[in-house]
Amino acid sequence: MKKYNVAVVGATGMVGRKFLQVLEERKLPVNNYYLFASARSAGKKVSFLGKDYTIEELTETCFAGKDIDIALFSAGGGTSKKFAPIAAQAGALVIDNSSAWRMDKNVPLVVPEVNPQDIKWHSGIIANPNCSTIQAAVALKPLYDKYGIVRVVYSTYQAASGAGMGGYRDLENGINGDPPQKFPYPIFGNCIPQIDVFDEDGYTKEELKMVFETRKILGDDKLRVTATTVRVPVFHGHSESINVELEKEYDLAELKQALADFPGIVVCDEVVTGEGSGVYPMPLTVAGKDEVYVGRIRRDRSVESGVNLWVVADNVRKGAATNAVQIAQTWIAMQEK
Repeated sequence: MKKYNVAVVGATGMVGRKFLQVLEERKLPVNNYYLFASARSAGKKVSFLGKDYTIEELTETCFAGKDIDIALFSAGGGTSKKFAPIAAQAGALVIDNSSAWRMDKNVPLVVPEVNPQDIKWHSGIIANPNCSTIQAAVALKPLYDKYGIVRVVYSTYQAASGAGMGGYRDLENGINGDPPQKFPYPIFGNCIPQIDVFDEDGYTKEELKMVFETRKILGDDKLRVTATTVRVPVFHGHSESINVELEKEYDLAELKQALADFPGIVVCDEVVTGEGSGVYPMPLTVAGKDEVYVGRIRRDRSVESGVNLWVVADNVRKGAATNAVQIAQTWIAMQEK
């Protein structure tokens, strides 16, 4: 098997560090790694795969002469807009974790369990979807294929780390009563029903991401989707209440089995009536996991063929780093065929 040269751009950030952890765990066939970050991080040492790597400054010429095959980007939209085309021009396949390329019609938006075939038509850049959309798409795909979907209603409960280290620190510092630096209001002991900026219709950018990215990933521009996204005082792990109206009638046991059989899903759904606690996914129980966990699966009797799902995943792993590395793994497998 060929060995590949891999770059990590934004290697010192929250997702960048998780890239390195997931790469270490998954043992891709890599010859050389190159770690890039901003000028303020250049020269720092990072221990990775039993070796010390020196962070290089991300510049317009840093990709030249390195024969980089794959470049994993997590350095913000503006940085990706500027440097992703440069990396692609130098011959790298860019897998970008920012929002910069997600809705570009010429750039695939990929969740490997859902639409791996879209990797084939890239032109040098593949977009990693929004963290909240990734886990939702994994849960929706088996239902979409088996029953068809008329409408999706998202209500999300998103961890502070979804806003990066600034969000994480706001929650950490808020415990001590310190004022927020990242969020508009305190996150500790609070829920903030605003993620990103508002548009003229009153939706936030995060809510619109979920609408349009879901349609793009599932390949259905007519799918009816709406969302309300909320930041909650949890360090890691996004939770989502997803209400789905299906095209066809379903048997609940068969629907649960369809979810359980789908790659990347763990069904965690046990009802305990009366006294006692049920079994369902929670942020604490999915921390450090790469799978999407689905529970509270129950019929919605307010509409024909409706079902309610509770979907939880580690937003920094499956919602960012792991999904990007999975794209790289899938692409490598395609090259080997």
